[in-house]
Parts: sequence; C-alpha cells; structure tokens
Amino acid sequence: MEALDTAAEISARRATEPLYAVWKVKRVLNVGSERRLREAIETVHELVSDIVRAKKKSLEIGTGQEAKQDLLSRFLAAGHDSEAVRDMVISFIMAGRDTTSAAMTWLFWLLSENDDVERKLLEEVEPLMSVRLGFEELKEMSYVKACLCEAMRLYPPVSWDSKHAANDDVLPDGTHVKKGDKVTYFPYGMGRMENLWGKDCEEFKPNRWFDSEQEITEPVLKPVSPFKFPVFQAGPRVCVGKEMAFMQMKYIVGSVVSRFEIIPVSKHKPVFVPLLTAHMAGGLKVKIKRREVKSHH
Repeated sequence: MEALDTAAEISARRATEPLYAVWKVKRVLNVGSERRLREAIETVHELVSDIVRAKKKSLEIGTGQEAKQDLLSRFLAAGHDSEAVRDMVISFIMAGRDTTSAAMTWLFWLLSENDDVERKLLEEVEPLMSVRLGFEELKEMSYVKACLCEAMRLYPPVSWDSKHAANDDVLPDGTHVKKGDKVTYFPYGMGRMENLWGKDCEEFKPNRWFDSEQEITEPVLKPVSPFKFPVFQAGPRVCVGKEMAFMQMKYIVGSVVSRFEIIPVSKHKPVFVPLLTAHMAGGLKVKIKRREVKSHH
C-alpha cells in the first residue's frame, strides 16, 4: 500500500515540476523523488509478480476446478506473458483501490452539509433496507445514484487524465493532434463549467440528474453524455468497472446512511488533493451516531 501510494504521488507530481526536464534529469541520475519512485515501483512489481506466479502454480497443479472465472486466471489463460499480466493487475489495483472510497468520502461530507438531500436519500433507502439489499433493490436506488454522480461531478476521483495519440488525428473542435501528442482532459474543471452545468454548477444538486425537478412518483435518471461527464472516461476507453463501482457504492452508502448519522468533527471545508487518484486531505474525521429506528406501526 505504501509503495503504491508513493509511486502514484511522485508520478502525479511530475506534472507540477516547473521544468519538464527536472524529473527526467533526476531519473537519469537516480536521485531524490525519482529514486524513491524507482524503489516503490520495484516493490509493487515484486509483490504483484508473486501473486501472478502463485496463480500460475495453482492453475498448473489444480484439478481444473482451480481455473475459476477470476480475471487473473482469464488473463493467464489468454496467453499473455507474465509482464503484461503483471501490468494489468497493477492497473486494476490502481483503478479500483481508492476511487470508490474517495467518491463516497466526498458524498458523506456533502450529505452532512445538505440535510434535505440526506432526508430524501433516506426516504429511498429505508424501505429497501427493510428487506435485503439485493441486485434488484440496488437497481432501484436512482436517487442514491444521482447523489453519487453529483458528488463525483464536483469532486471526481480522477481529476485529470491524459491520452497519447497512436496516430495523427483531429479533435471535434478542429484541433490537430500529431502522433505521440499527449491530450489531457480535466473532469474537475469540466464539472464546474457554467456552460455545461448552468449557473448553479458550484452547488450540490442531485435533482439535476433527473428529467424533471418536479416531485414525481418515479423520478427518471436522464442520460448524460460521458463526454460531458467523463468521470468514467468515454468512448472505447470507458471504465470496465463502472457498473460494479455504482453497485458497490450504492450498497455501502445505503447500508451506512440508513444505520448511522455521520457528523464531521471539523466545520472547515475539506481540501481536495488532485493526485492520480484525488482524495480529501487528511481524510474525513467524523463522529458516528446510530440512527434511531423508526416504528413501522
């Protein structure tokens, strides 16, 4: 965990160096942050390679039952070499490790600041919690999903991302991109653009994700282009874990908020830290209070 955090932080801070050549010189000389980065990457590679080797071994001595449908078995069965599989595993760990927790941390803080939204979320969740939270119940949680989308619009778990052009191309606005050029987009900035989200773009309003702001029995989530809300990327590179992430977050938010009140200790607005995975500086320190169970008589 420490090695992953160190590697992610130093990689992200490369972009903030006053001169692009600075980190490249450090890397050649193997000094300072670049030396720490190299050591952290070696640790991550070593540990993940151990996982890959152990899985390979268990597949070789297994009875056939060993070859379960987990992703690592599938990567190996597809014939990828160990290095490629290692990199895929690291990619999955990086993509799924802190993104969902970062999104939920900001949502818990935003709910503590918006009583009306929390009340509405509880109205949706409580009847579902009285049964069991299965796949069908989670699908019904449209207001929870709207709250999650709104929290990620304001505080995206990945606040900026870059792609390198495989070939010469032209962007929709006419910008020419040469092969090898880096194109960076900025979900944090896009989530706060008035021309995309309106004059109230700085406000936390989950209702903006519904077709109508009127009080209707079954509010319907409206489709929003991933190119306007690129938190899960867009086009052929859209996040493969998107639906699973929503299911996990709905389950956790529903389970926690229905049972507990979350009361932040500090009255100050938390600070957004935009590293490879963005997070809240120092985390969210809270008091937890058990919710009073309402009588259903």
